[in-house]
Amino acid sequence: MKRLLMLLALIASANVHAQKFDGLADTPQMGWNSWNSFACDINEKLIRDTADAMVRLGLKDAGYQYVNIDDCWHGKRDKDGFIHPDPERFPSGMKALADYVHGKGLKLGIYSDAGATTCGGKPGSRGHEYQDAKTYADWGIDYIKYDWCDTKGLSAVGAYTTMRDAIRAAGRPMLFSMCEWGDNKPWEWAKDIGHSWRTTADIYPCWNCDLNHDAFSRLGVLRILDRQAGLRKYSGPGHWNDMDMLEVGMGMTEDEDRAHFAIWAMMASPLILGNDLRKMPEATLRILSNKDVIAINQDKAGIQAWKFFDDGRLEYWAKPLANNEWAVMILNRGEQAVNLSYDWKANLVSDELSKRAVDFKQATYAWRDIWGGKSGDTGRKLEARVAPHSVLLLRLKNKG
Repeated sequence: MKRLLMLLALIASANVHAQKFDGLADTPQMGWNSWNSFACDINEKLIRDTADAMVRLGLKDAGYQYVNIDDCWHGKRDKDGFIHPDPERFPSGMKALADYVHGKGLKLGIYSDAGATTCGGKPGSRGHEYQDAKTYADWGIDYIKYDWCDTKGLSAVGAYTTMRDAIRAAGRPMLFSMCEWGDNKPWEWAKDIGHSWRTTADIYPCWNCDLNHDAFSRLGVLRILDRQAGLRKYSGPGHWNDMDMLEVGMGMTEDEDRAHFAIWAMMASPLILGNDLRKMPEATLRILSNKDVIAINQDKAGIQAWKFFDDGRLEYWAKPLANNEWAVMILNRGEQAVNLSYDWKANLVSDELSKRAVDFKQATYAWRDIWGGKSGDTGRKLEARVAPHSVLLLRLKNKG
């Protein structure tokens, strides 16, 4: 009863002009989420072991900081409406688990839903937003992924704003990751509500597929990329277009995994791992811990890439970086390897959004191939062979 009275006082004093917590996603968030590999088959040992693996494998040092528990951690609500974790799966409780994760220098995330039930049929937060946010804060949670199942008749703006206000009232800075699937165009209204918002349906570990089911669909890497057209102007520090969790190490080829990781980095999407970190092949670890690709994603300028040239076989994408540097990605969507001979001086790269431009007739940039290790400069044609379902990823620096 005491907790309930405290909650009522909290709601009564809540600021009607509440804002999300600033400074939590100045660059796209990085971490791990349980859903892609484990769905509802989760427990506290898995979360502890994953936190251990993130430290042991150097992923924490690479920038990954959130260990996120997705759906199905829930037990029941008590007589006052407060949610508790499943006592069999999480017998030590969430506070103890958060303390363990924090002890590793990492942060703990949790999942809920704007509806009365989650996508997995567990108790959602509808009607309990302030209770749940206060509970999560008391547990020491750092990140809330908020889904959109069982929401018929709800206003997306209203539902997400309510949880935003509840998080603020709870008093603990918690990153608010909106998983609304882009149904209500959150990029148009969510900048002051969430730190990121999903732009599409769920991802699937394939290069270019669209799996349609009666109630939902799942999209491959290219299908998600294509749905980002026109959205880059809504993205920036503290408010990111979320292209969903990474499927690296989940069944695609190594070339596809590298391309997938590079695309998410160029598009300034959150980097949330989805594979089983406890038994990850060395090749997968090399991709996910590549400091140069991560640096492109985490660049302080916070600008999402755009396609500046398409020759019918290859797509050329540019991302302005801080310190007058650039990242360029050359994408081979097709089924055959392509030999390219690209004249840097043929195209002016100009971005109306960031007011950044580079004319390679006037300036020479040194480039470095992030995956292959080769280097050169824009004074000469770029000669390379790009494998199918692959990318060439370059970082450019003005030679002065």
